[in-house]
Amino acid sequence: MSILLMIIGYLLGSIPFALLVGKIGYGIDIREHGSGNLGGTNTFRVLGVKAGLIVTIADILKGTLAASLPVLFHVDVHPLLTGMFAVFGHTYPVFAQFRGGKAVATSGGVLLFYSPVLFMTMLAVFFLILYISKYVSLSSMLTGVYATAYAFIWTDDIPLRIVVTLLTLFVFYRHRANIKRILNKTEPKVKWL
Repeated sequence: MSILLMIIGYLLGSIPFALLVGKIGYGIDIREHGSGNLGGTNTFRVLGVKAGLIVTIADILKGTLAASLPVLFHVDVHPLLTGMFAVFGHTYPVFAQFRGGKAVATSGGVLLFYSPVLFMTMLAVFFLILYISKYVSLSSMLTGVYATAYAFIWTDDIPLRIVVTLLTLFVFYRHRANIKRILNKTEPKVKWL
């Protein structure tokens, strides 16, 4: 049953909401526009605010649902583990040729279920950094750094510390091209802040 929940978590994470919203709502394959990324940021840039919000919220909630599976089905497996499988699914989705997003929103959704206070403070940190820097990618990475610091300073939760550290490292890895563009000052900035 534990293995089944991990598979379900992966499949939930694999649902490519950016692709679905683009094709169903706009007749566009978002992988052929903007950065080609199946995530909220590219959806905002290519399809606009409404589509971007739908995709971002859906990507968050699939992480939340995946993390909640052990509680919903009363199975003795850690919620962060099924949540991690959703993040892996979002990044390498079986339903979209294993070309997915950058793990930010779905990671946040996992933490929304497991530690709502951490999630809410992460949102505040994300928007503060975004307001200052205008870079979504930088805000995402530094929010991960904050989450890791939070887990080590304000909790003694070993699984949370391990998972948040791994997720943060993974987010940095997924943003390696963005890091180069930030250093070269070619990374796109948000224009609505």
